[in-house]
Amino acid sequence: MKFIVASGNMGKIREFKELLNIDFIPYKDILGDIEIEESGESFKENALIKAREVYKRVGEGSIIISDDSGLSVPLLNGEPNIYSARYAGENASDRDNLEKLIGKLKDRGVKKSKAYYTASIAIVGDLGEYTVHGWCFGSVIDSPRGQNGFGYDPIFIPYGYEKTFGELDKKVKKAISHRAKALENIKSIIQMLISYS
Repeated sequence: MKFIVASGNMGKIREFKELLNIDFIPYKDILGDIEIEESGESFKENALIKAREVYKRVGEGSIIISDDSGLSVPLLNGEPNIYSARYAGENASDRDNLEKLIGKLKDRGVKKSKAYYTASIAIVGDLGEYTVHGWCFGSVIDSPRGQNGFGYDPIFIPYGYEKTFGELDKKVKKAISHRAKALENIKSIIQMLISYS
């Protein structure tokens, strides 16, 4: 049985491997550089779209795991939400997206605002489809700090901490992040799928 991650984001794939202790194969290693359009209206829908498409192409005997996640800032009507990875445009870099969000905060004259990360993880395999969620609540600030993590991590401060995800030790993020919480929720599902394979 192969475990395949329906993501090209190496930061996510690394977190999947570390948190689940499973040697995942990035889908591009098998299918090449195919594009999967994320046309859903929620993190859950997008995660399922990606996992279903890879499963359809790879076929039986594989468990496909897909994640769709992002940051939401209530002050900005929930932006960037499901558009987190392409907030500044289709081919935007993490830095481009970060700078756009910082610019929006500065336009509002805000140095710090409530925010939260959402992660939806979908599993698609021979025994059906499953989804779980995880959240991490905190605040965003208007100036990046730290070199750890990826995406919006340098401006996100989780509740109960003074440092951003970009500054916090990786072990801390591994314990409290939205993805860590969602991955914790799928452990029993994966164990069940393995036992029935």
